[in-house]
Amino acid sequence: MGSASIPRLITEFAIPSIIGMVVNGAYNIIDSIFLGSAMHETGQAAVTAAVPIMIVFMAISMLIGNGGNALAALRMGEGDRQGAERSLGNTVTLSLIVSAIVALLAFVPPCINGLLSISGTTTEVWEYSKTFIQIISLGFFLQCIGMGVNNFIRTSGNPNRALGTMIIGAVVCVIFNYLFVIVLGWGIAGSACATLAGQAASCVSVLWFFIFTKNVPMKLHKRFMKLERRTVRLILSLGFASFAIQAAAAVVNFVLNNLLVKYGAQSALGQDAALASIGVVSRVAMFTIFPLIGVAVALQPLLGYNYGAHLFKRVRTTLFQGMLGGTVIAVAMWAAVHLWPNQIVGAFGLEDPELIEFTVFALKVQLILLPFVAFQIIGSNYFQATGQPVKSAFLSLTRQVLFLIPLYILLPELLPQIMPQYSGLDALYFAVPMADFLAIFTTVIFMLVELRRMKRLESGELEAAAF
Repeated sequence: MGSASIPRLITEFAIPSIIGMVVNGAYNIIDSIFLGSAMHETGQAAVTAAVPIMIVFMAISMLIGNGGNALAALRMGEGDRQGAERSLGNTVTLSLIVSAIVALLAFVPPCINGLLSISGTTTEVWEYSKTFIQIISLGFFLQCIGMGVNNFIRTSGNPNRALGTMIIGAVVCVIFNYLFVIVLGWGIAGSACATLAGQAASCVSVLWFFIFTKNVPMKLHKRFMKLERRTVRLILSLGFASFAIQAAAAVVNFVLNNLLVKYGAQSALGQDAALASIGVVSRVAMFTIFPLIGVAVALQPLLGYNYGAHLFKRVRTTLFQGMLGGTVIAVAMWAAVHLWPNQIVGAFGLEDPELIEFTVFALKVQLILLPFVAFQIIGSNYFQATGQPVKSAFLSLTRQVLFLIPLYILLPELLPQIMPQYSGLDALYFAVPMADFLAIFTTVIFMLVELRRMKRLESGELEAAAF
């Protein structure tokens, strides 16, 4: 990673990472498509109401998994194999502990009912959403290992193996969704069980790599699974940016769902239809972002290794070429959404023509700035990969918290007054591209300052911080 051709390394790491993130993101899409076929708008509304809580689960898994992986990449760059293996062992142990707590809380009535209340769950879909979340929580450890620890395989120089673990899980998820939801008619519970089956398959393949595979840069050893205070602190510190992104996304979804219920009730669509529609838009939008996150994840070990080795010219080249590649992918995703919006929306089982029309227009508006989003995602991830988690977290929070939530709250009140043809419900999807623009502009400023700092590091005027 410190001497080979950078374009070749980026390609080698990015292709499986992109496919892997798309496959990982497919879990939510798969659930939605099968539930849409079986339960139509009701299934979509139930999953949409559960999404904020699922994002909280993902935030916790990324706090541990991405933080541990970032630390391992830095240790590998420093030539410290034991440090990398200690990071891996502590990450697995933390995943076990946190998973047990999550599973317990999901069955404590005040906790689960309180979460469903603030997620905007309507009476009609309450029990469906509750069932889905409780089943998913029982297998939270599978998600932590299958998704979070999977990144360690990529850092070990085996991106294709990392991809394989994700594909296995997605294939199993599809098979069991068809069996449980379509054939056996288990509905929401069947979809949740199918998701657990897919995550279990990924989890087993990840652990197999680190326990039984020979001649790998790091292995999972029992002696390194004992929690070490400094290692845990660094894992949580480096993972905070990823956690912040997902936690902010959860807050955004909590706010959005409640606003959908409020303004949906004022529209002809109704509450559940509004939840189903914007839920579909959000899932498609998330799916278009996953390839860009895949590029960012692929760049992380390359950036971390070369930064740890003080090869700052290679860090800069990796960053620029990664951003270029991510932008090309974003443009392709944007084109697909605008060329085939009806086909994309139709795959989710929506039946009402007016609802389909509303969803298609919302999808186009929400993703209008997608070609520029790669820069923002990779830019914020750069700071995480190079041991600057506070900057990374701030850049992530600018879009989700500082910009998007205020726009969600204010725009439905202002837009109908300025443009009467649009309702408060319409304003909710106009808020997204406005937040994207502000976040991209902020990232540009941070990156310009960082590039100047990197030149000073390269010339010896500054000294890189040790971890």
